[in-house]
Amino acid sequence: MLGCLEGCLTLAGENAKARNFDENVLVNARLAPDQYPFARQVQATCDAAKFAAARLSGKEPPAHPDTETTMDELRARVAKAKAFVESIKEEDFAGASERIVPLSFMPGKGMVGADYLFEMALPNFYFHLTTAYAILRHNGAPLGKMNFIGSITLKDL
Repeated sequence: MLGCLEGCLTLAGENAKARNFDENVLVNARLAPDQYPFARQVQATCDAAKFAAARLSGKEPPAHPDTETTMDELRARVAKAKAFVESIKEEDFAGASERIVPLSFMPGKGMVGADYLFEMALPNFYFHLTTAYAILRHNGAPLGKMNFIGSITLKDL
């Protein structure tokens, strides 16, 4: 899904060029006044992916300060998060479903890995990913459902 986000950022940049506007105006775009702007949605999407992978594999997540102010910097942020997630091997997740994942925003509390994944990590990831997609779409980027979904695995019947 981070690859799909990379593709959406690319299409948004191409659209900005074709429509003759600076793509960086999208960085601060938002759907509602009380909602995070696009840059923060991308940062939160990347953080959700890397923290889920790190917490469930028992690895330390890389630090990515939220300093991006351009689309190119956001592209680099997505690439770094994607590289980290891809660096974790399947065997690193052994025991993840039973591992207790501490919650930094609730000191002294944690969740069992499977509950963390399905109740917190995935919904949070998809919330911010969907909102980032919607901001680009709202601003005219020629994105469709398959840009969000990406490739699908098909089997012959």
